[in-house]
Amino acid sequence: MLTRRLAVAGALALGLSLPLALPAAAQDATKKIPVVASFSILGDFVKEVGGDRVAVTTLVGPNGDAHVFQPAPADAKKVAAAQIVFVNGLGFEGWIDRLVKASGTKAEIVVATKGITPREMADEDEDDHAAHGHKDHDHDHAKKGEHDHDHGGIDPHAWQSVANAEIYVANIRDALIAADPAGKAAYEANASAYTAKLEALDAQVKAAMAAIPESRRRIITSHDAFGYFGAAYGVEFIAPQGVSTESEASAKDVARIIRQIKAENIPAVFMENISDPRLVKRIAKETQAKIGGELFSDALSDDKGPASTYIDMMKNNITQLSSALSS
Repeated sequence: MLTRRLAVAGALALGLSLPLALPAAAQDATKKIPVVASFSILGDFVKEVGGDRVAVTTLVGPNGDAHVFQPAPADAKKVAAAQIVFVNGLGFEGWIDRLVKASGTKAEIVVATKGITPREMADEDEDDHAAHGHKDHDHDHAKKGEHDHDHGGIDPHAWQSVANAEIYVANIRDALIAADPAGKAAYEANASAYTAKLEALDAQVKAAMAAIPESRRRIITSHDAFGYFGAAYGVEFIAPQGVSTESEASAKDVARIIRQIKAENIPAVFMENISDPRLVKRIAKETQAKIGGELFSDALSDDKGPASTYIDMMKNNITQLSSALSS
């Protein structure tokens, strides 16, 4: 104690400043809550709601494919260090349970799609469906058990409906408030402001799709990630790979789609940022359908790309769709 007093006196005599210890409460206020989000779109939601009170780590980053993601030991460390782990659920992250178990984390696991009505996959015969000219927006051109993998017949891509994105945000807000009651006002304000932007976005998407002639609202994509978008906004998406990129499209699937494009004059095919473009290019070449550009389905772009946030992603997609389908 005497030594400490002498050191302080000496420092003052020399005009030196001493580091001041922050009160415990002040120290806690400067510490951000460590949270993990399973993939980039969900990570963007968490950042919007959490603001500067959270430190968000995303497991599957920009342009990453969560369907085929293989967690590394470093990912287990990230999960172990988290206070909350946000996941999409609906079978999207087939690897998440193994990762959580391996990490030994004590984090709260929050399913961000809680309260969303899942979209079920069709299991009827595909060729019969196409032959009868059915145009059900909830039809996915993927046989149950053939393409759905861990999804269990459920389409996990719920964020493709902006109305569903608002439910994600509410679930994230509630989870952050439960973990950090002192931040309740901040989380509520952030969620409210972001939800207002989402409501405006939803109206923008509806208007853009309504402006496209109904007969032209039918397109081909690499894998079936846009079912919720199609159901919400009146667009039919046809995909050779089903809801997961894990399986390769069969020759039968590709041949059927080529026949359908020719028979029904489907105007455009689109590439996705997470998928190999060769399949879509092959289909376009054999059918003379227009390649409409790149859509963002399961992942955001990097910061320099056109879809670095969820809102930018949806705006990019409707711009690409409108450009290809309106004329």
